[in-house]
Amino acid sequence: MVNFLNALAQKARETINKGYYEVEKQVKTKPVSLKKAILECEHAPIIAEIKVASPSLGVIKRNANVGEIAAAMEKGGAVGISVLTEPEYFKGSLDSFMKVRKRTKLPLLMKDVIISTTQLEVASRIGANAVLLIGALFDRKQCECDVHDMIDYARSRNLDVLLEVHTLREFLSAFETDADLIGINNRDLQTLKVDLQVTKRILHKIDPQERIIVSESGIKTPADVRFLHECGAHAFLIGSTIMMADNVQKKVGEFVAAL
Repeated sequence: MVNFLNALAQKARETINKGYYEVEKQVKTKPVSLKKAILECEHAPIIAEIKVASPSLGVIKRNANVGEIAAAMEKGGAVGISVLTEPEYFKGSLDSFMKVRKRTKLPLLMKDVIISTTQLEVASRIGANAVLLIGALFDRKQCECDVHDMIDYARSRNLDVLLEVHTLREFLSAFETDADLIGINNRDLQTLKVDLQVTKRILHKIDPQERIIVSESGIKTPADVRFLHECGAHAFLIGSTIMMADNVQKKVGEFVAAL
């Protein structure tokens, strides 16, 4: 995990220094909370992810019309939409995020390798409602401030925080923060292998109590959603399986109806 995370952080610093996050545009949008949307959801809370490429799969969808995909995800019943904005490993873009923002009123999660408040500033400007923070990057001192200060800064910009962990130790550390949501990534960032048992092993050890747990990565079927729900997860972030589907709206609907 250390090597790949270091590579992610190094590339993030390079991207920041190149001025990628210096966006003058400001997208006006009504504030909506991803956390609240999950709490009020009457079916399986699915955060559908717009991801056109990944380090493990390569290109997932060419010439993707992200606006149409977002509209289909909303019609399918997604509780929120995650949009990759990291430009190197995931081929995301801030422009794509803004296109999605214009097509949906759902809560939007800006998913990136966030190491600087500069990235939180742009998240707020382009209409994000939530951001992803990776716990391990803070543990390894790869960020410009500690996790508590980063969460506070995000909150000052009306952004919910999804704090992602992969191990029990990271999960316990996340409990010491004010993160709105705690995400368990089933993917090992060292090997890129996925194991849904990661969520089970962590939640078997710890009762999440009042915290909202989002299980991320490797969810391929409605049965996976039911399994993770039984393990104690409250919401489910699904990207590749939805993006590879011929009918995005139908695929999202299948996951939404899992519970």
